Parts: sequence; structure tokens; C-alpha cells
Amino acid sequence: MLTRTAPTTGPDTGLLASLSAWTWPGTTPDGQQVAHLLLAHRLGRTSHDTLDAIEARMRHLAETLGGLARAEDPAPETLGTLMAVGSHILLRFPGARWGLKLPGHPQWTRLVHDSGRAALILGLDPLAQWADAPRVDAYLDAALARGRLLFGFACRTSRTT
Repeated sequence: MLTRTAPTTGPDTGLLASLSAWTWPGTTPDGQQVAHLLLAHRLGRTSHDTLDAIEARMRHLAETLGGLARAEDPAPETLGTLMAVGSHILLRFPGARWGLKLPGHPQWTRLVHDSGRAALILGLDPLAQWADAPRVDAYLDAALARGRLLFGFACRTSRTT
């Protein structure tokens, strides 16, 4: 769900509306708890939504976020910010007029509040919006093996509404 933020320039509404998001709590390699957030483009609905076009949109989004890292590189803090809006978390993109309301259950939301960040995973390949946990796991495994995931951390702003 898109939520309006201050009008500026950045990723257009069409790109943001084409994104799907999945969230889950997990651990880092050193055993610390972390909130995970996967962003992927929905499956193409028009002839313009080729795999190459989808990848180009997702790479553009990665650049908008300040650049994301490959799996073998250290994950940077992104320019995307997480903002609490009531009991929900909103992902804001630099220069975007709209933010993306994230799905999140209380444990995930609490992790974001406590740690102040979420591990952001951006998939370069499309994934059906209705994908359940086993399909998301299979997507992550396949995309990681092919170098089709980019990583960073989105940090929470101190402002809440």
C-alpha cells in the first residue's frame, strides 16, 4: 500500500506500485536478531515488463537508495528510511512522493523499533506478490546462487506519527 509523503522527485509512483515486500525476523551471521525486508518487482503485467526492464527498474531503485552491495560485500546503510506510522512501518525512498507501507507482524515491528534498522534485500528478478514463505525461501536461494540479490540496511527515523 502506498502512503503519501512530502512531494519531491525520486522513484515514480509506477515503480513503487510495482513492488512487493515481505518481512520476517531473523538472525545475522554473528547470531544477533535482525528484521529482514525483501523488495521484489511483481510479475510483469504488460509487454513492457520484460525481465530486462524489471532488472533495470530494480537497479535504478538500488541506485536511488544510495547503492546496495552484492552478497560478498559489506552491506551499507541505505538512503531509504523506515518510519513508524501508528502500528505500521513505512519505507521512504529518497526523493519519492510516496512511501511503501510494509507488511509486518508485531515481532518484526518490535525488532525494527528496538534495533533501529532492517536488513534490506532487493531482488533483481520478479516475484509473485502472493508468494508464501516456501516460495520466498526458494526465490532467495536461487537468486543468491546467481548473484541476483542486493543488500543494505534501512534505518529507522526517530520521528513517529
